[in-house]
Amino acid sequence: MNTDELRLQQPWRRLFFVSAFIRGYPWLILVFVLSGCGDGKPKNEVVLFCAQDQHFAEPILAEFEKQTGIKVQARYDSEAAKTVGLTTRLIARKDHPECDVFWNNEIAQTYVLHNQGVLENWTPGAAAGIPGGFKDSKGAWTGFAARARVILYNTELVKPEDAPKTLQDLVHPRFKNKVAIARPIFGTTLTHAAALFEAWGEDKAKDWFRALKANGVKIAAGNALARDLVVRGECAVCLTDTDDANGAFLKKAPVALVYPDSDGQGTLVIPNTVMLIKSGPHPEQAKKLIEYLLSAEVEARLAKGESAQMPLRPGVAGPGELFDLSKIKAMPADWDKISQRFDAVKKFVETELVE
Repeated sequence: MNTDELRLQQPWRRLFFVSAFIRGYPWLILVFVLSGCGDGKPKNEVVLFCAQDQHFAEPILAEFEKQTGIKVQARYDSEAAKTVGLTTRLIARKDHPECDVFWNNEIAQTYVLHNQGVLENWTPGAAAGIPGGFKDSKGAWTGFAARARVILYNTELVKPEDAPKTLQDLVHPRFKNKVAIARPIFGTTLTHAAALFEAWGEDKAKDWFRALKANGVKIAAGNALARDLVVRGECAVCLTDTDDANGAFLKKAPVALVYPDSDGQGTLVIPNTVMLIKSGPHPEQAKKLIEYLLSAEVEARLAKGESAQMPLRPGVAGPGELFDLSKIKAMPADWDKISQRFDAVKKFVETELVE
C-alpha cells in the first residue's frame, strides 16, 4: 500500500477504532491490526518508470519476470512528453520516492535527475562490459542500446544524390515547406536541440532554428509522427530517430536515411540509460532489474527487434549493416553541459518555433 492510499484510509481507520471501543469489542481492533500487518516483508516487486516505448519494453520486462519471479510495476508516459513527464515526477517525489528504477530512452534528462539528487550511486556488475564513455564513473547511471538522430527522406520525392547530407541542408530553399521535425520541447528532439546549442554556440543554433521556421518547417507531436509525414509524402524529409526510421523500413515505405554531418561534426548518438532511484522502496529487486537491463541478452533483443537499437557492448550482434554503430561518426557530446541548456533552449523554441 502506498502513502497516498494509506492517507485516504486513515479517516475510516479512526472511525473503526472509536466504534469498536465504544461498543465494547476491543478484540475487533486486534483482528484488524493483525490482518493489516502481514508478514512485514516487502513485496517481491519493483517499480519501474520507463521512457522507452511501451511495445519495445514490455517483452523484455515480461522475460525478466519469468526468469526472476519479480513482478515489474511499469509506468509509462505519453509519446511526446514521456521523458520530461517522468523526470518531473521523479524530482517531485524525491523525498518520498515511489519508484525504484528509471529506464530512460535518452541521457540528457538523466543528468537533470543526477543534478537534483534523485539518483543513487551504485555500479552494477554488468556495467563492466559497457564502454567508458557510456557510463557514469560513480555509478549514477549506465548506458545501453543506442539510437542515432537521422535525416529520413521520401525516395519518391527526393533522389539520393539530392538528399540533405547535413543539418544545414534542411534550411536550403529546395526544401521549403518540405521538412518536418518533432516538437523540440520533449524527448530526444529537445536533447538534440540542446546538443546543437552546446556544439554550435547559442547564436548559430538560434539562427538555424529561425531559418527552419522561415523555410516552413512542419512541427509534429513526436518523432514517429514526423516520420509518418515523410512516409505519406506530406513532407519530403524529417529529423527522427533510428528506431522510428526502422519502423518505416519494416513496412516497406519509400524512405531512406542519412546520418547527418558524417564529414563534419558527426551524428548525435543517444543511448538508453538506466539508474537506481535513491531510497526507492524495493532496492534489492531494483538492482536485479538493472543488471538484467544491462545484459548482453537485452541489448541483443533490442537490436533484433523492431526498434533496431545499437548495442554498446562489444561482441553483441547489431541490427544490421545500416545500423552499425562502429561505422557511424558520433558527434561529441558533453551530456552534463547539454542538460544545463534545457531550460533556455526549451524557452527559445517555445517562443520562436512552436508558438
